[in-house]
Amino acid sequence: MKLSVKLFVGFLLISALFTAVAIVNFQLSEDVIENTVWVERSQSVVRSSAALQRNIIDLETGIRGFLLNGNETFLLPYVQAKEPLPRLFAEIKEVTKYSPEQVRRLEIIKAMQERWQRQYAEPLINITRADMANSTNLLSTQIDSLVLGEKVLMDSIRVAFRDFNAYEYQIRKERTDRLSQSIETTRQVSTILTILSVILGLGWAYYITRLITGRIIKMVNLADRISKGEYKTQIVDTANDELSMLSSSLNMMATTIDETFTELDRKNKELDQFAYVVSHDLKAPLRGIEVASRWVEEDMGRELPDNVRQYLSMMRTRVHRMENLINGILALARIGRTTPIEERVDIRALLMEITELLDIPEKFKIVLPPDLPVLYTAKVQLQQVFSNLISNAVKYHDKVAGRITIGYQEYENHYAFSISDDGPGIDEEYHDRIFVIFQTLQERDAFESTGVGLAIVKKIVEWQGGTIQVTSEQDKGSTFTFTWPKSSKKD
Repeated sequence: MKLSVKLFVGFLLISALFTAVAIVNFQLSEDVIENTVWVERSQSVVRSSAALQRNIIDLETGIRGFLLNGNETFLLPYVQAKEPLPRLFAEIKEVTKYSPEQVRRLEIIKAMQERWQRQYAEPLINITRADMANSTNLLSTQIDSLVLGEKVLMDSIRVAFRDFNAYEYQIRKERTDRLSQSIETTRQVSTILTILSVILGLGWAYYITRLITGRIIKMVNLADRISKGEYKTQIVDTANDELSMLSSSLNMMATTIDETFTELDRKNKELDQFAYVVSHDLKAPLRGIEVASRWVEEDMGRELPDNVRQYLSMMRTRVHRMENLINGILALARIGRTTPIEERVDIRALLMEITELLDIPEKFKIVLPPDLPVLYTAKVQLQQVFSNLISNAVKYHDKVAGRITIGYQEYENHYAFSISDDGPGIDEEYHDRIFVIFQTLQERDAFESTGVGLAIVKKIVEWQGGTIQVTSEQDKGSTFTFTWPKSSKKD
């Protein structure tokens, strides 16, 4: 299965699970809302029932107060309570229409209230008013009978209200329990589904991450082995997906690099052999020319004219220059093709050794700083750089006496060494030219030079990962500054 398909499947599964969570939560929330509506409706029923019952009690209170003293003022609560009764019955009927049992009970209460008002309340009011008009102040037997019937009916109404409210409280308790249960169910189901979604998402992410990371690490290891010269290494990948194509490309690259370096190594060996042969074949005739010139000079002895002697000396000089040029070209070509031996190098001891080997004139003074670093580096190459720069400072000096100052600056990852002289200086337009092979600023007959020294210095410094530059003005001396890493660039 391709990696993109695996990613899509994982995304699809997680999306499906989250969709299921959303659907279940929606359904559970609908149940919660429904139960909440029932509870609120039940509370409205109880409130409306209480208001209706209070009005009916006010009817009874007003009737009994009026019957006791016949004062119309005591009848006022009856009149005020009777007016809103139809509206209260309508309101409570509206909120109980979803419960047929409560509607039936409400109809019974309404019928009893209407019968109470029609058969007892209104007749009692009329009889009491008539009796008061006759100023008898005596309750007839009819009034006693009506009062007794009114009391019995009102007690029945109270009982009916108790039954009505008890049934409503029972419904509300059931709905409240269902609401609590639905809320708890919603919480539990949501928690479980959310945890499952998170676990599935994290599990799939871990699987994909491990799958990709493991294979990428293999590719990184391959690249690392290639960087260390192990070109025959390969990645074994049987997944047959997009990363497999990358692994195949890396394997092909490793194979190509191996073939290329094998061919390059073969050509380098051929080139080394060719250089050795050329060097040997070129140097042999040069030595023959030098020997022949000396034989001529020895055989002719004093008979040799001065101009011919001068020509022979010039011939030997040219032969030496040609031999030095061959050696310089070979040295330049070998830089970077072999791994130099690294060792502990005391820069002060190295510079002292160089000054002794170069046989610097007595009137030239070499000034070293009080402290110089100790490096673990390629001693031969660093020695070659210092030797070329110091010998050039002496060779191209325009005075019999001179001063050469060695300095250095320490940085985080490298040192910057400087070689300064008080010689004739170098015009700015020649600062780049002097590092080009075979380029010299003086005539070769005036100064014996191959024009290879600074080119070798530049190549060595750059191969070590450093830079070299010159700061100079005409007649104000020169300063060559090069950087050298604190540790080998191969580390």
